Amino acid sequence: MHDLKTLVECHNADNPAGITSVCSAHPMVIEAAVRHARATGNVALIEATSNQVDQDGGYTGMTPADFYAYVGAIADNAGLDRGWLMLGGDHLGPNRWQGQPAEDAMAKAEMLIRDYVAAGFKKIHLDCSMACADDTEPLADAIVAERAARLAQVAERTAVAAFGTSDINYVVGTEVPVPGGAQESLDAGVTPTEPAAADATIQAFYQAFTTADIADTWKRVVALVVQPGVEFSDTSVVDFKREPAHALSKVIENHPNMVFEAHSTDYQTRGALTELVQDHFAILKVGPGLTFALREALFALEDIESFLVSAEQRSGLQAVIERRMCDAPAAWQSYYHGSENDKRFARRFSFSDRIRYYWPDPDVQKAQATLFSNLDRHDIPLPLLSRFMPDQYRHVREQSLSPTPHELVIDRVTDVLRDYAMACAGPNNQAQ
Repeated sequence: MHDLKTLVECHNADNPAGITSVCSAHPMVIEAAVRHARATGNVALIEATSNQVDQDGGYTGMTPADFYAYVGAIADNAGLDRGWLMLGGDHLGPNRWQGQPAEDAMAKAEMLIRDYVAAGFKKIHLDCSMACADDTEPLADAIVAERAARLAQVAERTAVAAFGTSDINYVVGTEVPVPGGAQESLDAGVTPTEPAAADATIQAFYQAFTTADIADTWKRVVALVVQPGVEFSDTSVVDFKREPAHALSKVIENHPNMVFEAHSTDYQTRGALTELVQDHFAILKVGPGLTFALREALFALEDIESFLVSAEQRSGLQAVIERRMCDAPAAWQSYYHGSENDKRFARRFSFSDRIRYYWPDPDVQKAQATLFSNLDRHDIPLPLLSRFMPDQYRHVREQSLSPTPHELVIDRVTDVLRDYAMACAGPNNQAQ
C-alpha cells in the first residue's frame, strides 16, 4: 500500500486492504517499521502525536521539523526510499492547551498545524474533540467540526505557500479514544460508535468544510475516527467483535472517499486485525503495543545477561528503570493505581506501557548501552535464547536473524508489525 487514496480505492473495489500507523518516537521502533516496510514493499506510516511533538518541542524535545528529519535519517540508514515514507500528525488541535480559553488554545493549535504541514507531514488528524477552559461539555459535533475546518484552512494555506499545492490527507472525527489505552475498567466491554452518530459526524464536518469555503478539500478527507469496539487497559484487552460493529462498518460504504481509522488496536490478535480491515477499519494505529514488545525484548536480554556476565559488570537495566520511574513519577502516577505491589507490577508490565516515556532518560540509556555492550562481547548460547526469546531463537536457527542484541530487539518489535502487515495485505496481496 503506497498511499491513502489507493487504500480507499481498494475498499471501493471490494479489495479491503489496510495500513499500519506506527505511533512512536522510539528510534528502534521506527527502525523496525521502516525496515519492515522496505522488506514488504509497503509505505512506512510514522505518526507523531501533539503530546510528543509540537512547536515548543513536546515531551520528546522535537519540533515537527526536527521529527521529520529524525525519522527521515532513520529511513535513509535503513535504505527506505523517502517516497515510501509518510509522516502523520495525530490528535492535532488544542489538546496540549485544554486548560486555556478556547480562542487562545486554537491560536496555538493553528501554529501547531502550520509547523506540521510546513515540515512535510502529509497525513493530518484534526482533533478538536476536547473541551477548553471556557467550553461547555460535551462539545457539540458542530463546534468540533467548525474548529477542525478552521485548522484545515490553515493547513491548506500553509501547504500552498510551502509547496505550491496541497496534497494533505485529513482524518476527522469526534469520538476519539484517549491515546495510550483506557484508564477505567473494561469489564463491561466497549460499545462501538452508533452508526447514526458516525453518519451525523461526517455530515457535520462536510458542512463545516463547506461553510469555511474549503469544500474542494473534502475529497482529501480520507478517514473518520470511530470506536469499533477495541481497547486495552493495564492487564486486559477488549477484542474486536464483528457483529456489534456490523452496522457501523456499513456506514462508510455511503462515503466513497473515506475509510475508518481505528485507534487503540494494540494487542489485537492477527485474526481480529484482519477482520477490522475487512470491515473498513483500514487505518490501524498502534503505539504502546510496539514499545511493549521492545520492553519485553530488552528485559529478556537482561535475563540472558545475568547468566553470562558477573554481577558487578551487569547493566542493571530493570533496576535503573524502576528507580527513574519512582524518582520522576509524572508519566505514570495518574495512570497506575492500587497497592504498592500493584503499581510496581504496572510500572514494568502494564499494557498501557507508561515505561515508554523513560527510555530516553540518560541513566536508562546508559544501562541499555551497557547491556548491549555486555552481550556484544558474548555469543548468546542458543539454549538461553530459546529460553528467553523463543521466537527469535527460531529465526536465528532459520538463519534469517543475526543473534546480536540490536537485531534481536528489532525482530521482536517486527513480530508485532508482521501481524499488522498480514492483516493489512488484503485478499489480493501478500505480506511478510
